[in-house]
Amino acid sequence: MHVAEVGKRFSIEKARKAQLLLSKKIIFKDVLPREIRYVAGVDVAYAGDLAIGAAAVLDYATLNLVESQTAICKTSFPYIPTLLSFREVPPSILCIKRLKIPPDVFLVDGHGFAHPYRCGFASHLGIVLGKPTIGVAKSKLVGDFEEFKDKDFVYLRHNGEVIGAVLKTVKDRKPVYVSVGHMVSLGTAVKIVRHCIRNGNNPEPVRKAHQIATEKKWKVSN
Repeated sequence: MHVAEVGKRFSIEKARKAQLLLSKKIIFKDVLPREIRYVAGVDVAYAGDLAIGAAAVLDYATLNLVESQTAICKTSFPYIPTLLSFREVPPSILCIKRLKIPPDVFLVDGHGFAHPYRCGFASHLGIVLGKPTIGVAKSKLVGDFEEFKDKDFVYLRHNGEVIGAVLKTVKDRKPVYVSVGHMVSLGTAVKIVRHCIRNGNNPEPVRKAHQIATEKKWKVSN
């Protein structure tokens, strides 16, 4: 069975095993062009039993939107914490395939390596696509971190292992949790997310993807 699909016999136990196997395939070094031209945000919204994937491609230098696509499909997997990738990868793949401008890196609304089974949505999507991905989440699943003091980011650790970074993007606002998805180093992931901050504490590509997915959701619902 392809890891992007969920069959009738696909159990939670099998999903956990798939995550562990996928985590071994994550590439933690930069496989990026020398100059990043386009960065994409990916998000998924839900309307009843429908999943709405959205991809927003931005010019990396200006952070202006240059293309967006959405795709709708039946939700094929129930809501189970830590197994969201099996629910969100299918609609994401559908809308990404519609893009005419190929992004150099994807910022995904979810975790990558900073996951109990070391393979969240961002890593799962990156491995399926074979493209660089970065996880950007609003809350943590696992791990602990020290005080920021005079730094804008600190490492997120779990069981003695660095699994991501906690980035303070706006003063007096909650930080974001950055982790390697696939084909990018953690240091580069933090730099890219930091560069993409414009309005608020969410990076612009993810913010735009969320906005587009939400707008599509309301159209579908009404």
